[in-house]
Amino acid sequence: MSETTTAIAETSRRAREASRHLVRLDRSHKDRTLAAIAAGLRESATSLLKANAEDLEAGRQNGLTKALLDRLALTEERVEKLAASVEEIIGLEDPIGRVIAGRTMANGVRLSQVTVPLGVVGVIYEARPNVTVDIAALCLKSGNACILRGGSAASKTNETLLSIIREALRSTSAPVEAVQSIDPYGREGADELMSTRGSVDVLIPRGGRELIQRVVTHAKVPVIETGEGNVHIYLDASADPEIARDVVLNAKTSRPSVCNAAETLLIHAEAAEAAEETLRTLHRAGVGLHVDPRARDWLPLESPDTAGEITEVTNEDFATEYLDLELAVGVVDSLDEAIAHIRRHSTGHTEAIVTDSVVSAERFVAEVDSAAVVVNASTRFTDGGEFGLGAEVGISTQKMHARGPMGAGELTTTKWVLRGEGQIRL
Repeated sequence: MSETTTAIAETSRRAREASRHLVRLDRSHKDRTLAAIAAGLRESATSLLKANAEDLEAGRQNGLTKALLDRLALTEERVEKLAASVEEIIGLEDPIGRVIAGRTMANGVRLSQVTVPLGVVGVIYEARPNVTVDIAALCLKSGNACILRGGSAASKTNETLLSIIREALRSTSAPVEAVQSIDPYGREGADELMSTRGSVDVLIPRGGRELIQRVVTHAKVPVIETGEGNVHIYLDASADPEIARDVVLNAKTSRPSVCNAAETLLIHAEAAEAAEETLRTLHRAGVGLHVDPRARDWLPLESPDTAGEITEVTNEDFATEYLDLELAVGVVDSLDEAIAHIRRHSTGHTEAIVTDSVVSAERFVAEVDSAAVVVNASTRFTDGGEFGLGAEVGISTQKMHARGPMGAGELTTTKWVLRGEGQIRL
């Protein structure tokens, strides 16, 4: 047995023991711990930003993409937002102990189905220090221990965050081993974590396609697949030009490096006014447009130096999650064709329609099978914070157990409790 195998087994054992202590904590104790985390983030902001600056410089030296650098970066505003999200989680109802169903059986036994923690949650992610805080806070709220593998790109930032979180646990007499990191063991440690069936209850990968598929393919632990977002927006024939322009611009440019940013724009052939307004605005905003020949006719023949590049779209473009200021654009002749295209290329994350037709909107909602479907609004709203979850573990793109943004409630399962007075089955 290798040193790493032994270390991960011991980490898992400590996490399991911590989870047994967590389940005894009442809401007030858990919320005091979360408040201590929020305070610690604010008090340690200077040292946290210093550690993050070192990670960013190393990332630039190592050639990290612009999208990963954006996800890695912390600012004073982002640190404050992290602290505020923890405080928002404090305000949520305790997800543990809720009675989902109940009845008295014919023999007098009282039967109830109640929510309980999953137990030990493993999370593998990359260059996303916000995930360290989100996962720890949501796991504590839901009574779960967590084991984190945050990747080398954010090593100094995550080390500082882990120190803040564990000090908060210690200061409130909560089990310190409820939040642990296996970053010192690198990829070998992540591989071992994927094999700890029976010790870790569920594994959640957050990152790009390569990371997610590696975990899904190799893990022996149950996996909740999250994150990859080939997100579509469809401009229907009746789309309002101003709404179309504003929705698409926000969905693509407000933060292009995240999974709820738009990656493909489909336009009905009869939506010429909305198409021209939208595409020209995107072009001027510096978005690189991969367009089919019909869409090219809605764009200017000559482009200023600051405008995005225009190229001819390929099938590969329609399958790409750019996470950057690039967008694939296709023209369709019907709602049916748009839905067929989405079914062919979607990763099941978020799809949107811009339309003035109630019939088109309801058909789109009914027939598009993704975790979130949006009508006349930006895809950027698919987010745990926006949905009132405080934060999110990830955005599940599968259908079992949880789907869409996952908050504390999605880190629970149920147990059946029977209370009798000596009844026996005849």
